Parts: sequence; structure tokens; C-alpha cells
Amino acid sequence: MARDPSIPDSPAAPERILDAAARRIAAYGAASLALNDVAADAGVSKALIHYHFRDKDTLLARLADAIVTGMLARERAALAEYATQHSPLVVDALWRWLDGELRRGGIRVLLALEAYPGVGVRAAARRAATMRREVAAETIERLFAILELRSRVSIALLANVTVAFIDGLALDFDLAVADAPGHAQPRTPRVAFDVFWLAMLSLAE
Repeated sequence: MARDPSIPDSPAAPERILDAAARRIAAYGAASLALNDVAADAGVSKALIHYHFRDKDTLLARLADAIVTGMLARERAALAEYATQHSPLVVDALWRWLDGELRRGGIRVLLALEAYPGVGVRAAARRAATMRREVAAETIERLFAILELRSRVSIALLANVTVAFIDGLALDFDLAVADAPGHAQPRTPRVAFDVFWLAMLSLAE
């Protein structure tokens, strides 16, 4: 599609569009997403969305790719400072990463995109799910190594369970309540996280 010179643009426009789409999906779901609403939230024209992303399915597929790329980069970085030391604080570092992801809402967006009818969107969401399981396996191996533990169960199986647990937390996580001053989650995600990892560590020796 040719660029319309009458449409204002900037290097940050695609990122603003993706961020606006993610916020709307996290709040209202993917099925009801309208490009007019995304344009209004991003402060751009609908024509500019079509210029950068062609159509809604392309936008949503690119959104899945962008979310998982950022999320997994942050996950890999979360344990970096413990790479050469034995420390139980590594579990706290993993929690800080997960807490940030829950508050961003990206996991909920990925889950919503898995159910979206567009073929390209669902393919992108499936790629994201596969990448999440692969990096979860890396994370578990690194965490066990830092704690000087060896798993008695297949790491791939633990990775699948971990991603499923995180997805459950994300679906249960109320972004509006989490961001409201003076309010706490009705069920504290950190407590669930600690119980889960105690169970996970019991599978190691």
C-alpha cells in the first residue's frame, strides 16, 4: 500500500498502534476489537493502521510476535544476575519478572489471540505458545542449576505445567484492581506463585 503523505507518521507509530491494540484486547477481548478504537487510542488515523499493518489480521499476528518477543527477552534477562552464583533469591527474581508480565497484560492478549478465527493470527499465537514453552524449559534448567538441583521429572513436562500455571494466573489477574491505589488482588498471585514453586522444587534433588 502506498504511503499517503497527508497522514501524519512517526517512527513510533507502529509501536503506538500495537500498544493500543494490546490494551483494548486485554480489557475487552480480541473478538470485539475495532480498528477505529485502536486508531483513537493510538492517536493515529485508521488509514495509517492499514498502511503499517494492511488489515486487522496482520495487525494481530504482528502483535502476538511483538508481545512474545519482548516477554521472553525479559524472562531470559530476569535470572542473568544469578548466572554465576548459588542463591535462593533467584525465585524472587523470577517472580519480579512474572509480576511485571501480569501487570502488562500481554499473556492475556496472547491467550485471547489463540482463540481468534484468523488463520494467520492463530498461527502466530501458536508460534508464541511454542516459544514460551521452550524458554520456560530454559528458565527451569537455569533456575535448578543456580539452586544446585537436578529435576527428577522431564524438563519439557515441567515447562508445559509452568506455562499452564502462568496462563491461569494471567486469566485470574485483574489489571484494574492491580493498578488501583489501596486495593489488593482478592487472591494474591505471589502466594500462588510461591506454592507452585515449592511444589516444583520438590520434584528436584
